[in-house]
Amino acid sequence: MNRIVSIAARRSALARWQAYLVGAALHQVQPNLEINYQFRASLGDQRPDEPLWQMPEKGVFTEDLREELLGGRCDLLVHSWKDLPIEDHPRTCIAATLPRADQRDLLLVNAERWKQVCDSGRLSVLTSSPRRAQNLQDIFPSALPASPQHIEFVPVRGNIQTRVQKLFSGTAQGLIVAKAALDRLLETTMDEFAESRDELRSALAGCYWMVLPLRWNPTAPGQGALAIEARRADAELISNLQAINCAETYAAVESERRILRAHGGGCHQAIGASVLRRNTGILTFVRGLSQDGTLLQTASLQPNQHCARTYTEREQITWAERKARSVPDGNPFLQPLWVAKDYVLPVEWAIPPTQLVWTSELDTWRELAGRGIWVNGSAEGLGEEESPRIATLYGQSPEWLKFTQA
Repeated sequence: MNRIVSIAARRSALARWQAYLVGAALHQVQPNLEINYQFRASLGDQRPDEPLWQMPEKGVFTEDLREELLGGRCDLLVHSWKDLPIEDHPRTCIAATLPRADQRDLLLVNAERWKQVCDSGRLSVLTSSPRRAQNLQDIFPSALPASPQHIEFVPVRGNIQTRVQKLFSGTAQGLIVAKAALDRLLETTMDEFAESRDELRSALAGCYWMVLPLRWNPTAPGQGALAIEARRADAELISNLQAINCAETYAAVESERRILRAHGGGCHQAIGASVLRRNTGILTFVRGLSQDGTLLQTASLQPNQHCARTYTEREQITWAERKARSVPDGNPFLQPLWVAKDYVLPVEWAIPPTQLVWTSELDTWRELAGRGIWVNGSAEGLGEEESPRIATLYGQSPEWLKFTQA
């Protein structure tokens, strides 16, 4: 690899931190490598008040940077993969990606305005994504404990910090963001990002949050993954980047992009596609509205040929410890609750929205929401081994009190 590599990205705090993550990964495999960084505003950043649907469909956050790459003024670009046009460029390629962060969406609700939703049955949510608006309009009435029947999606622009600020300065009650973006900014350790990190942590303390399940709300292809773009002519650089490439992430994102491409492609499409690789095989969730007006809603499993476990292997699995619990009066527990079936929680328990609640299945989520319980997320039927990936949001790794069938 070249002794000096120049990495370019957008100017936002998130984009800079993502570029640094790639640089750190390169340093791990090439400790003597010198890395230069350069940051600039994209077209989308320069026109923050213009709705995305009115802007050019392709490359609004990437094309300006690509000109820098093609002009030889940098060696690599780091993008959020979901921002890239669905078509490949003839002179550049995505040479590598890092292991994917959480690809799910996150709903934040201003806690002080939640009573408005409960009293009025109306919910106003900030998002500029046609996909989110399409897929969540009929999910929120049953997923939220207030059962709002009137859902309004309001366009919002700006970086993560700006959008979170608008949740508190405007009139909307909710905001949807990519969970990976919030996680990454909360996990930064560099002084350069201390102010952004502290502002987001403070804002999060004033919100109720909900990790939206992929079965209900598959996300933009590539969400949570970083795309490392290089010139196709730089064969040696591309070859050396394989040392940091996560092949599993790369394959999943390519599959998601093929799905969107099959329906016409484009970042304005109201279609979500998410691919997960698990021990049982590859799960694919697709949901949305195609350009020709076709409603899409599929969930499929491509079984792993080697997923069958022997009796010996099954005996080595660490199963969750289960203990009988007496039913206390009033508010039951302060620690996080993992709920397999809604009926294992007595109806007289008053569980406030500040208490962390996770469900094993989506049916249980709906049942609990119908009882007025705020659910933070679900394992979506993938088993107790499915990590919630919420330690960053929660502030620590949750120690679950698990309620299962007797």
